[in-house]
Amino acid sequence: MFDTILFDLDGTLTDPGEGITNSVAYALKKYGIEVADRRELYKFIGPPLKDSFMKYYGFCEDKAEQAIAYYREYFRDTGIFENRVYGGIEDMLKTLYDDGKKIVLATSKPEGFAVRILEHFELKKYFAVVAGASMDSSRSKKGDVIAYAISLCDGFCRDSAVMIGDREHDIIGAKENGLKSIGVLYGYGDEAELRNAGADYIAITPEDILKLV
Repeated sequence: MFDTILFDLDGTLTDPGEGITNSVAYALKKYGIEVADRRELYKFIGPPLKDSFMKYYGFCEDKAEQAIAYYREYFRDTGIFENRVYGGIEDMLKTLYDDGKKIVLATSKPEGFAVRILEHFELKKYFAVVAGASMDSSRSKKGDVIAYAISLCDGFCRDSAVMIGDREHDIIGAKENGLKSIGVLYGYGDEAELRNAGADYIAITPEDILKLV
């Protein structure tokens, strides 16, 4: 059904929960904010960090930018590898790759970090394009990242492409770019969030993705 498959990273290909929550907690501690239950920080997985610091902790724009800098102090060398690939993901990627699909990464994580993660888990070989956010927040919204990813794909056809992700931002970003979308339920979003955002399809497992595409 689809020739070009765009994937989110966090919550879709890998489970970054430990690394992201540790990095957010590290940043918040700089402001004297202690988080007793790290599950409260799962809401930071997926959306742009700047938006989350402003939305959930009332930071102004400048303070949010500084918080991101603190976050990256921890994430750059430690949090980035407090991560794991979901079961079935590599087999799925290999099957798509062997079938001749063009596999594209479109993540709100800074592009350099995304490349390091794919290389660390030996997944980069499956991707024709890796597109991520910019370090200066000028490209952080998911719709902007997806548009950037599309610009890197030669001969891109929207009718034969699909965006796959676990949060509403992935689904909304896909719609903004005229793409179909698949919401996955093994990540950090739930079915209500994904359906309310307008997901065209729902996948419970990575194997379901293969059936849909």
